[in-house]
Amino acid sequence: MVLNTTSNVSTTAEELQGTHAIANFQMAFSQTLVCVLLYVNCAMIFTFFKKEAFRENTRYILFAHMLVVDTMQLALVDLAVVIVYCRIFPPDGVRILLSMLMFALSCHTPLTLTAMCLERYVAICMPLRHADISTVKAAWVSIGIVWVIGWVPTSIDLFIVIATKRPPIYTEGVYVFYEIMLRYPWQYILKSSICLLYFAVIVGIVAFTYIQIIRVARSASADKNSTSKASNTITLHAFQLVLCIVVLICPLIEAEVKKIDAKSLSSVRYFDFIVFTLSPRCLSPLIYGLRDEKFSRVIKYYIICGLTKTVVPVAVDM
Repeated sequence: MVLNTTSNVSTTAEELQGTHAIANFQMAFSQTLVCVLLYVNCAMIFTFFKKEAFRENTRYILFAHMLVVDTMQLALVDLAVVIVYCRIFPPDGVRILLSMLMFALSCHTPLTLTAMCLERYVAICMPLRHADISTVKAAWVSIGIVWVIGWVPTSIDLFIVIATKRPPIYTEGVYVFYEIMLRYPWQYILKSSICLLYFAVIVGIVAFTYIQIIRVARSASADKNSTSKASNTITLHAFQLVLCIVVLICPLIEAEVKKIDAKSLSSVRYFDFIVFTLSPRCLSPLIYGLRDEKFSRVIKYYIICGLTKTVVPVAVDM
């Protein structure tokens, strides 16, 4: 009996040691990715503000807004990951504020991508009216609409939290996750419905813009090079949108996983963080940092802190 007890204790100690080793590796790996992405994003934001030609172009204004949103969300989500890793339990109000900010920002990215797809649609399918429609003012109005729509789901949940006057939800074992905003089963249904509505509208707009650009590309008078780049860009945007939209329903999936197998919840959340939070942010530098010739020439200069020759002046076509 004593031998069995000693054996069980040894096995448990080995399992805990293995679990800690995996957690340390996951933390080191994710922090490395986050640091690289934050550096690249900050360099691209700096590039945007450094060149006036980019600041006067609708496409780059929307892209810069997406970079700022991605950087803010990445920093906040990474903060939540560090909080979990260090086993810190913030006060109730802090957790609600962080949860709202993270979810709202996760809505802003797909909405901004949708606006960028519409901008490409106007540029390719309505070239004569592009200069009149895609103005700097229109870009800032679009950003304002994105922020208003993006805050709708979290505002509804916050209103429910305040209106129901439920007891404080602070407990010693709760981290920063959006589930703390969902206190009733029907809130999960409402949140799912709103996410599905967002998904349907966004997919419909992206599909429409892609089909129209392909239709224009097949016409004899179209600029094949321009339409080909636009269609490829929208394809990448569509893939990025799928990843961004999936993250909106991740809390619902994680809630179901928690009911089935609570032990695997941390692994599922880590997978969601890598695949659906970090991966879409890797595509932004690819789409504009490398594929866009004008932007890539400037970003390559600033990303290595200007160690090369003087950067070539850039003139951006409207």
